[in-house]
Amino acid sequence: MFASLLPTLSAADAAVTNYKFDFGGGAVEAGYTGVRAEDGYNASKGYGFNTPANMRNISAAGKGAGSDAVQFVEFGTKSSNTFNVDLPNGLYKVKAMLGNTGRSSIAAEGVYQVINMTGNNVTDEFEIPITDGQLNLLVTEGKVGGTFTLSVLEITQISTNPVTRPTIYVGGDSTVSNYYPLATSIQAGWGQMLQQYINPSDYIVRNMASGGQIARGFRNDGQLEAILRYIKPGDYFILQLGINDTNPKNNETEAEFKEIMRNMVQLVKSKGATVILSTPQGRATDFNSAGVHNAEGRWYRQATIALAAEEGVRLIDLNVISSAYFTSIGPAATLALYMDGDTLHPNHAGALELARLLTEEMKKQGLYH
Repeated sequence: MFASLLPTLSAADAAVTNYKFDFGGGAVEAGYTGVRAEDGYNASKGYGFNTPANMRNISAAGKGAGSDAVQFVEFGTKSSNTFNVDLPNGLYKVKAMLGNTGRSSIAAEGVYQVINMTGNNVTDEFEIPITDGQLNLLVTEGKVGGTFTLSVLEITQISTNPVTRPTIYVGGDSTVSNYYPLATSIQAGWGQMLQQYINPSDYIVRNMASGGQIARGFRNDGQLEAILRYIKPGDYFILQLGINDTNPKNNETEAEFKEIMRNMVQLVKSKGATVILSTPQGRATDFNSAGVHNAEGRWYRQATIALAAEEGVRLIDLNVISSAYFTSIGPAATLALYMDGDTLHPNHAGALELARLLTEEMKKQGLYH
């Protein structure tokens, strides 16, 4: 459990490193500090909303601290409509529970931190370095037209050193992204499962993948920006795209896909991090009459392979690796690793297998021990 929150937070009080906020207009849960939408920031208090006129108190479906929330009326990663908390500089774990939401993302310090949280009272956490004495956080759209809410926020100092721990950043689409609740979701992406095969004392995993994503969107719409803000020498960036890029509606040719991917690879390389390109697995039904699974012609795979060679970065050909595994277990067992009635998206068990295969290949290549 977190320590009880003092009534006033001060960045000068280095002994206070654990904070718990209960948002909304209802009763305040024991051990939490209540924050209503109208509570503006002031330095003596050390927390509050930057523009409280753009906040609303609303109810939520949960119990206790999760029974109410605040709504961000103005939002966007660059919005000044943030909840601000004075903190001693250092590295922090931030755990957030949203209110009632369809799909929302968390931003802090002007960039995304968590992508596309779904479900009422959904919870996730992230680590963030604070270097200017203040956390500035908001909830923003994962889907246009939603209501973007925050119910509970818990902040714990990990270290007085404001540097991220060794991190594996992940980019991709719906076969890679997180689904909620993280531990029990029926659908899952392999990025969601990767931490189960990576010791968190070695690396933490930050999954920035999102459903429906293409290379152009990942680069231009804020996900790569968030990675570039924090990635550093010793970190990894695993990028897997191509499935949605091949859809004619996205108007992205294979040549365009390759050059956008190249741009992202070069930007991350300039930060001193290690880039790993991954090819997507095929469909559950990509079996021939002899019972061999093969999807080598899918998802702009050849462009990804060529790009890895041209840029001198690591390649995990998950397409071929997963096909070998699917062939070994057969069509029926393969289909059981995908969502019902869906031959593209893995279920929880399927995402676990893909994460396992990817991690095993990392070990074979000497990327992880």
